Amino acid sequence: MKELQFSKFWIFDLDNTLYSGKTRVFEQIDKRMSKYISGKLNVSIVEAKEIQKRYFYKYNTTLNGMLKNHKIDANEFLEFVHDIDIDFLKKDLTLSEELRKLKGKKIIFTNGSKKHALNVIRKIGIEQHFDDIFDIVDSNFVPKPTMEPYKKLVEKHNIDPNLCVLIEDIARNLKPAYEMGMKTIWIENDEPWAAKFSDSDFINYKTNNLMEFLKQINLLKVA
Repeated sequence: MKELQFSKFWIFDLDNTLYSGKTRVFEQIDKRMSKYISGKLNVSIVEAKEIQKRYFYKYNTTLNGMLKNHKIDANEFLEFVHDIDIDFLKKDLTLSEELRKLKGKKIIFTNGSKKHALNVIRKIGIEQHFDDIFDIVDSNFVPKPTMEPYKKLVEKHNIDPNLCVLIEDIARNLKPAYEMGMKTIWIENDEPWAAKFSDSDFINYKTNNLMEFLKQINLLKVA
């Protein structure tokens, strides 16, 4: 872990990474996607769910599948699926403190929308620590783990991958970062689609507690 103390760029996924997956925030988004597909394609919720998951596995995001197979408005989709209730999220003062101590540029890299990311980080009280949110619109709707958005992000912020860390809950999304030279951290979870490939060599570190992991890094920096 000592090598991480020299990192100058910290890239964080949003959902189920900067907040616990146990909050079930993404579960709401999942249901909204099924509802959107049902209405847009005039199919039952059950069939919509099947389409949703099929597109997710084939195209990396449901949105990408909808764009490739149906004439939809991407921004309309993002607005609809992220119209959820997050009032139950609490400010995470301990995470905020560790992010404050973490030296270097900090960026959120998400397959979701910037608006959703802002809503979440404002709710948990950490928005002041981030330099940018690179969302699915910034990547021209090309999702992780396709290499293209990683390259766009690196170019936009003049990132040296060898001095960069990517933190993610979906293991496969770490592979392109590792191939570019970044250090990778997987947020451990038992979701089959997120944990697949979690034993791969492209994962440098694993943790089930982001705040504690950052605390260890910050302690190394002052040692």
